[in-house]
Amino acid sequence: MPPPPEDDGSSSARTPLIPPTPPPPGRAVARLHPLPLLVAAAFAASYHLLVAPAPSYYRSLFLSLGSNDTAAAHLHALTLRPHLAGTEANARAAEHVVSALSSLSFPTRVVPYSVLLAYPVHRSLSLSAPGHATTPFALVQDTYPGDPYAAVSAEAVPTFLAYAASGSVAAEAVYANYGRPEDFAYLAARGVDVTGKVVLARYGKVYRGDIVINARKAGAAAAVIYTDAKDYAAGEAFPDGPWMPPTGVQVGSTFKGVGDPTTPMWTSSEGCERVSIPEAMATDDMPGIPALPVSGRDGEAILQLIGGDVAPKDWQGGDGSPVYRLGPGPAVLNLTYIGNETMATIQNVISVIEGKEEPERYIILGNHRDAWTFGAVDPNSGTAALLELAQRFSELQKKGWRPRRTIILCNWDAEEYGLVGSTEWVEENRAMLTSRTVAYLNVDSAVYGAGFYASATPQLDELLKEASKQVQNPDNETQSLYDLWMASDSSSMIKIGRLGGGGSDYSAFVQHVGIPSIDISMGSEYAVYHSLYDDFVWMEKFGDPLFRRHVAVASMWGLVALRLSDEEILPFNYSTYAVELEKGAIDINKRLLGVPVSSSPLQKSIAEFKRAALQMDSEMKTRKVWNPWRNNPLKVRDLNERLMMTERAFTDREGLSGRPWYKHLIYAPSLHDDYGAQVYPGVDDAIQMAERTNTSESWRSVQHEIYRIARVINQASLVLSGGLT
Repeated sequence: MPPPPEDDGSSSARTPLIPPTPPPPGRAVARLHPLPLLVAAAFAASYHLLVAPAPSYYRSLFLSLGSNDTAAAHLHALTLRPHLAGTEANARAAEHVVSALSSLSFPTRVVPYSVLLAYPVHRSLSLSAPGHATTPFALVQDTYPGDPYAAVSAEAVPTFLAYAASGSVAAEAVYANYGRPEDFAYLAARGVDVTGKVVLARYGKVYRGDIVINARKAGAAAAVIYTDAKDYAAGEAFPDGPWMPPTGVQVGSTFKGVGDPTTPMWTSSEGCERVSIPEAMATDDMPGIPALPVSGRDGEAILQLIGGDVAPKDWQGGDGSPVYRLGPGPAVLNLTYIGNETMATIQNVISVIEGKEEPERYIILGNHRDAWTFGAVDPNSGTAALLELAQRFSELQKKGWRPRRTIILCNWDAEEYGLVGSTEWVEENRAMLTSRTVAYLNVDSAVYGAGFYASATPQLDELLKEASKQVQNPDNETQSLYDLWMASDSSSMIKIGRLGGGGSDYSAFVQHVGIPSIDISMGSEYAVYHSLYDDFVWMEKFGDPLFRRHVAVASMWGLVALRLSDEEILPFNYSTYAVELEKGAIDINKRLLGVPVSSSPLQKSIAEFKRAALQMDSEMKTRKVWNPWRNNPLKVRDLNERLMMTERAFTDREGLSGRPWYKHLIYAPSLHDDYGAQVYPGVDDAIQMAERTNTSESWRSVQHEIYRIARVINQASLVLSGGLT
């Protein structure tokens, strides 16, 4: 993309339809009566409306252009083969995205990076116990009767956990429930020694990388993670039903960091500085022990031979499962994993729809392309939605639409390994993105099933609600998406999640740079996640048989983008943010009862932010009254700058203590669950440490973190109000 023009502070001013003609030299300019001028102005305004319809016209047109067939065709093309990052098949998938976007006349380019990925070389696992013959596990996911992808299923990378340490372990098994810190604390309290053992844990509740790292910290020599039938096979198995088959295995990454492991905190550019692969693999963000994922059938076979005390009720499986016991032993697991950690090339695809009035302001839409197997849900339902809405944007252009601000469509690579493609791009373009990006709109898996789900930084809450009222519920033509959203919540208030988790590509935008962001989907979970069965057949039978849900997500995604790109004043609402800050402070206060820490600095900063938000609300109402004789483009520009940059003020250049990549002090992943969104993460980290150690120094650290948060909130208040002290 060519560099946008330099910002001279006047880009909001519109170019006249007919430039004024200068008077001939030496001739006096006659004074004209004001009435004809007013008539002429009115005519010009009417003419302008005729040749340039209002933004609302294009939004309505966009919603009318949705195509189920387009979404289905793209999804089918993208899921013909398994396409893991760094493979030839994923490069072919990138070519499909490039071709689709280029055919719409959008300038499109591929941005490659060389990054550290991991692939399995050798895996083996066997089970033995006194009086039982040794049982080797096949570690293979079976194809199903009538599977149209049976022939290409062999191209799928064998089941593994990326970045697990290479090695062999033969030791007694210990059952650790979901592998959370509290689960290992329970085992210790019951006198179950995990040291040197192989931990068996079930998927769910927390990120798989945290499960393995928690096992390592507890002293385990290796870990095995299985898909429990209670969580993933509660009904009829695929292909007859949507649930995980007995041999289904959830694969995935165990890297707890973000981006390329060889370039921590900086981009993986040509000729850049890198840490060595052994150094990258030795960090605390890596699992550090051998680990394998196994099927529910294999996990149950192991549990049948584990003895010891009976596990508590909430550790047990569903009906028909064996009694789960804690161990250790007498079951012995012999596990070997040899991995190949190697530098590989990944490819982000970037496409640009240049803005007319403010080309240097960016609305970025992103989805990743790489998949562990076929990826029909995760992520290519999102890729199909992206290409479908791009088709609609192209149709709008044919009708004369040009966005006010630049829209950038991004298709990321290697998200599954640790948000690698998006992180490297954000790190490489940090300065430009920080100064120019209005918002980032993420869709990972567009369609899991029924129901609408959204997460956002709070200033975008109201925009999401307003947009959802204009999009049809794909499962009920008499309702809007908003009606569906309301019905899915048990309370009278719609629940909007927050973007503190590390589960998708919004992470770098929010948590590293501080850009207002959203993440949306139809449905939120599905049983065949990251398995061989996440294919087009599953989507066509269970996820979205008519592909109306794909169209609904694309409609919502594109409508929010159009409002952010085309409205003169950005549709942000920071009063909602103030409410969220207060909620987080209430939770902090509850945890600080009876300890020598004051939350007063935080309370004062939130009160100041509330005042700034109310002032902004008043100012926006005034400015939204369109008056061509009085409306000052520079004032509008200033207002939008403050709305856009306030989120940046919540970041701190030093980042979280011990986690410096995470710059946002309001939202970041939970310390012990990378999927979990934590409010005031620095304070949460410090409180957890203080509760364990209970020293005066640790409680002083909590107080320090509260002051740090108060400082960034005060900075945000200053930005929002547009004033200096």
